[in-house]
Amino acid sequence: MSKLIHKGTYTAFLCLLVLVLATGAFAQGKGKGGGGGSGRGGGSGSGGPPTGVGVDRGLGNASERSKGRSDDGLSNASTKSNGRSDAGHERARRAGNNLRRADDDLRNHPGIPRALHRNANDLRAGYQAALVSNPDLTFGNYVSATRLSQNLGRRNPNITRSAILNGLSSGRSLGQTLQDLGLSERDSKEERRRVERELKEARKNN
Repeated sequence: MSKLIHKGTYTAFLCLLVLVLATGAFAQGKGKGGGGGSGRGGGSGSGGPPTGVGVDRGLGNASERSKGRSDDGLSNASTKSNGRSDAGHERARRAGNNLRRADDDLRNHPGIPRALHRNANDLRAGYQAALVSNPDLTFGNYVSATRLSQNLGRRNPNITRSAILNGLSSGRSLGQTLQDLGLSERDSKEERRRVERELKEARKNN
């Protein structure tokens, strides 16, 4: 009789254990398979939803409920993002090309920094900073803006290198920018010719 009781107790224990394991597995499967565990506060697993479940499945349901409108929105957002990314890469490419040309100019014409009373590293660093806002700025225009501000700044305090660079960045030429800053057309032309002569001479002095 005791053996039957013992065997019955053991069998009941096994059944209870199987029931507990089965219940746990069912709960775990429901939490992972529903795709909304973390969204409803019930999925506190360490790894988040598995690949293809959760966010992706939610997007699929959203597409069905909105009859494709959500797909159009995602497509438009992706296109817009790629456009900004492409534009950023293109700006960086143009700026990089201009900076490499500046390096060549500084290496081949060490007289330029001396004429501007700057060392080559400072001149390059200033040009690199200017390229951030205007990637199409040539090194020649940057050098000219620097020299023009040196020649004209004392008599015309508003003619600074930054002011000239801002004018160039807005699409104005050097001559137009100088006139915008108060010079007459004649004075603007004379000052630009003076700087051209100075920089041409500086390039000869290696």
